[in-house]
This record gives sequence, structure tokens and C-alpha cells, in this order.
Amino acid sequence: MRRRTRSQPSPTTGFAGAALFLVGFMGAGKTSVGRVLAQQLNWGFEDLDERIERRERRSVPEIFRDSGESEFRRAERAALEEVVGELQAGAAKVVALGGGAFVQQENAALLRTARVPTVFLDAPVEELWQRCSEQARRAGAERPLLGSIDHFRELYEMRRTSYLQAALSVETGSRPLAEIASEIAERLGLTKLEIRAQEGEVE
Repeated sequence: MRRRTRSQPSPTTGFAGAALFLVGFMGAGKTSVGRVLAQQLNWGFEDLDERIERRERRSVPEIFRDSGESEFRRAERAALEEVVGELQAGAAKVVALGGGAFVQQENAALLRTARVPTVFLDAPVEELWQRCSEQARRAGAERPLLGSIDHFRELYEMRRTSYLQAALSVETGSRPLAEIASEIAERLGLTKLEIRAQEGEVE
């Protein structure tokens, strides 16, 4: 009979499943790196903000605009608890958190209690600014935090202390995505999930 060989957790994480959370400031590459890492490992990938939008049936900007940050944080916490439950049930997934999620102490505490590995993706603030500005131009979207690089830098510095509480820090500045993903997998001892094509197929 064909079986799935699940990856084993790093001895430094203690987590019983194949799971990882990427944290960091906007523009750090959480979604881009997360997709590549998930592909390398044959895990799933999820952006937590996208789950929030599905649950709330409106976009993140709409939640902030219509209900305020406190309502968004409530929705974020509920979505995070849901994801952690799925991971503890055996889902193999790389999850990218929004820039402010890990800064919320109750969220960081939840991940520590669940013993899910967390990785802080970082880059020079000027590069983060350039990435976000370019993304906003391509999308034709307005991002309030991009109004001033001084304000952008100030918020980054405020949040960085929280990001540094992650289990691992990895630099993403001017580096290929595949190289960053491979470094994360190697440093955490993550193993590729072998997925068999057919149930019941003879070896």
C-alpha cells in the first residue's frame, strides 16, 4: 500500500506536525518566500489575511475602514486559532502572517504554546520601502503606510523587537527566493513531504 511520509519536526521546535509561520514587516517577502518554501517541501501555503477575508467576506482594507483595527484583530485572532487547530490535526502548511499579527502578544503566545516554528524574514528598511512602493504602483492601490518613509521606518523599528522573538531570523535582502527558502528548510531541519500518486498502488 502507498503511504504518505510526513516530515519530522526539528528537535528544536517540539511541534508534532509539519508547519511553519513566517512573520515580518510588509515587503519582507513572506508570501513570495512562503510559496516557494511550500513548493520545495510539498506542503500547502496560506496567507492568513486571505483566510480572514474569506471568513469575513470583505477585504482587509474594508474591515479596517468600516469596523476599525480592533475588529480586524478579533478576526485575525479567530483565523489564527483556526489555522493552528488544523495544523495540530496534521495539516502540512507554511503560513504567512500579516505584518501586525505577530506583534499582538496573544498571537505570539498562541504560537509559542502550540510550539509551531516561527521565522522572521527581514531586510533593510529602505529595501522594504522600495518593494512596497513598487507593489502598490503595480496594483494601483493606495497604502496609507507608504505616505512617508520616515513613518514607515518608525513603525518598522517599533515592530522589529517583536519580530525578533521568532525562533529564527533570516535575511531576504537582494537574495533569490529559492535560496532563502532552502536556508529556512536547512536551518530548521524540515523534510520534504513525499506524496504518492495513487492510493493503494503497489510499491
